[in-house]
Amino acid sequence: MSIDQLKDRIPDFAKDVRLNLASMMADETLSSQSKYGLLLASAIASRNPIVTAAMETAASVVMTPAAVEAAKSAASVMAMNNVYYRFVHLASNPEYKTMPARLRMNWLGNPRVDRADFELWALAVSAINGCGACMDAHEKALRQAGVSSDAIQTAVRFAAIVQSVAVAIEAAGRCTPQAAE
Repeated sequence: MSIDQLKDRIPDFAKDVRLNLASMMADETLSSQSKYGLLLASAIASRNPIVTAAMETAASVVMTPAAVEAAKSAASVMAMNNVYYRFVHLASNPEYKTMPARLRMNWLGNPRVDRADFELWALAVSAINGCGACMDAHEKALRQAGVSSDAIQTAVRFAAIVQSVAVAIEAAGRCTPQAAE
């Protein structure tokens, strides 16, 4: 499924979502790899098979297989980290902050793509998953890497739009196995 076909699945009650998706696709703030990695990682974080399939199809056209794999890794590693670090951040017992996480995170140390791209993807997934501690850590790493506030805000805006596409499709009841084909 293409992104244009995905736009066609967005119901009229979510016209703003459709318009935001169209404007996001025309946005040239980020490089193609940054943009399509964001779309894919955010789609995976949305847990919507229709949105994920469309974004993976689009990403596979402009990204190398290694970069597609890295975007998938950002989504999966951050799914784990966002749960753990959100707990550590929100739990009232301060002892958890002193305990080692004991979570394997090799992709964070060696993302196999430009580190700033991987950090943008991790930030977007963290925003979708609502982990403030992870958002702060990735935003700080991006700022230290010289990434502009505009690019960081664009990444989070893209994550918000991808998430809203997933919700609109689910609200319309268009997320059945038959609809994904």
